[in-house]
Amino acid sequence: MNTPLWQPSERLKEDSLLQDFCKFINFKSSKNFKELWHWSITNPDEFWSKFWDYSQILGDKGSVIIKRDKTFNKSRFFPDSKLNYAENILKKRSNKIAINFLSEKGFEEFISWNELYEKVCKFSNYLKKIKLKKGDRVAAYVPNKIESIISFLACAKNGIIWSSCSPDFGVQGAVDRFKQIKPKLLITSDYYFYNGKKIDILDKVSEVQKQISSIQNIIAFNYNSKEKEVFKNLTHFEDTLKEDLDETFERFEFNHPIYILFSSGTTGKPKCITHGTGNVLIEHNKEFMLHCDIRDNEKLFYYTTTGWMMWNWLVGGLATGSSIFLFDGAPVYPKIDTLLEYCQNKNINLFGVSAKYIDHLKNEKYNSKNLDLSSIKIITSTGSPLAEESFKYVYENIKKEVHLASIAGGTDLVGCLVLGNLFSNVYKGEIQGQSLGIDVDVFTVEGKSTADGDKGELVVKQPFPSMPIKFWGDETGQKYYKAYFSRYENVWHHGDFIERTKNNGFIMRGRSDATLNPGGVRIGTSEIYQQVEDIDFITEGLVVGQDFKDDVRIILFVTTKKNQELDDEKISLIKTRIRKNCSPKHVPGIIIKTPEIPRTKSGKIVELAVKQIINGEKINNKEAIANPESLRFFENLPQLKM
Repeated sequence: MNTPLWQPSERLKEDSLLQDFCKFINFKSSKNFKELWHWSITNPDEFWSKFWDYSQILGDKGSVIIKRDKTFNKSRFFPDSKLNYAENILKKRSNKIAINFLSEKGFEEFISWNELYEKVCKFSNYLKKIKLKKGDRVAAYVPNKIESIISFLACAKNGIIWSSCSPDFGVQGAVDRFKQIKPKLLITSDYYFYNGKKIDILDKVSEVQKQISSIQNIIAFNYNSKEKEVFKNLTHFEDTLKEDLDETFERFEFNHPIYILFSSGTTGKPKCITHGTGNVLIEHNKEFMLHCDIRDNEKLFYYTTTGWMMWNWLVGGLATGSSIFLFDGAPVYPKIDTLLEYCQNKNINLFGVSAKYIDHLKNEKYNSKNLDLSSIKIITSTGSPLAEESFKYVYENIKKEVHLASIAGGTDLVGCLVLGNLFSNVYKGEIQGQSLGIDVDVFTVEGKSTADGDKGELVVKQPFPSMPIKFWGDETGQKYYKAYFSRYENVWHHGDFIERTKNNGFIMRGRSDATLNPGGVRIGTSEIYQQVEDIDFITEGLVVGQDFKDDVRIILFVTTKKNQELDDEKISLIKTRIRKNCSPKHVPGIIIKTPEIPRTKSGKIVELAVKQIINGEKINNKEAIANPESLRFFENLPQLKM
């Protein structure tokens, strides 16, 4: 058992919401998270019922907590309950700031709780005026702004189904997503900034409208609210707020669709993952309160775009009475510590970023000694596994006394399966534990639970509230079944290769579909990344398997600092390090320098597309990739033909 990097003090444990919840349910807590989690999955009806009460959800809970079905995903939580998501988000009345926005260009905007309530009620009235009703879809092609959240909450208030993607998606990327759900209304903005460039959105919007015949209206807002530009043939967002207040909050069934999120789309048309109103509300409440220890009047900041599920997650934080903070732009523009400076200036309590952002700071040897980050009590990291060295880097260079929580789950459940908690220690490279009330396990290929230290497939063995209610347009349910239940009978297969540790923690080893099998031995790509990305001259790596001589040959692509050449000495160093710290099976057969690593819009490395290219397969959807031109490098590489 390795030494913990951080241990919550007894006082921190005692004062935590996790301990408060234990008292609320009369659980004789020894502050042992594993015991509490085990109780929560053994008594799911009681856990979810008590947590509804504890988090003070507004609505009628109903008398049935779980209506079980022999088919996993047909089980229903709170089947006779009624609630309104927006009513729960907007229950706080105050002139304090509810949402603060900062652009990379430096200008800020904010809105109070009272103003947010008022604008949502006015915009929801406008939606009724243009005859949008419960179950209709609204598409939003928007930057991460306050207006985007007002629009979403107004839709939720009326039972209208929301779907958003960020404006960095090209026309085809937006059409591939939105056309499938036939939206009646499109919401957008005039422009946005990224990395110092002003990028127009309206030109793309006219193209999107041409290709999606269901769109009847378009509403646009100014990126900078001080600019009052007139939009030709579009409704101005400000004009929709001239309506009277509509303060009615119709309550809908727990499973009524609230939003449609999209899979990355790197293996075909993006799947339209449809989530339920109560499902996301209760799951986000649980994650913020019991796992992140977030409470009324705190400040939450997650760096995200509207096309990543972390945007939906961040908005959910408002239900705790916390304020949320938005940043729109490049994370290291105009300087490397722009996001951390925002945390300092606004006294942020929860700071969330991608693992790749932390890796970038580490590679640049950044130290935050000139900033006051005393307000930050938890840093959450997701998007890809956080390497051991990056854990150490945070404690040595960002903040020593902080709860560092690596979290993992995804768009499929718009939440987490494994994440942090304040009863457990933080160990390098490890996620602390399972999500309460979710029966998470690690399976062998044969469907047996693995032992500590063994790797396997991340699964969930019992139904849970935040599983998607359906895939939009998947009338037979075949796509849904194929996505989660084709591997193990009536057990949710999440598609991650994962290792259980002796600390009751977990180490993510990569996606199952990117797992390497040289000589029949399963290897997670993150094991190799962990070694490679800590080498001084390397900025990033990408590992794939090449079908070669009836086996799999491991190919490692790397980018280098200051574009250094990759000579024989450097290649030997990389191989020696991997052989020593992993195993001979992990050592790449070939190492190649590449100018750029392809990635999705949310920053994840696109291993599968590169694997398809080097194995001569067709890539279905380049629109899902943020930098598709980078793929050209991997075509017909002479090194791979030997």
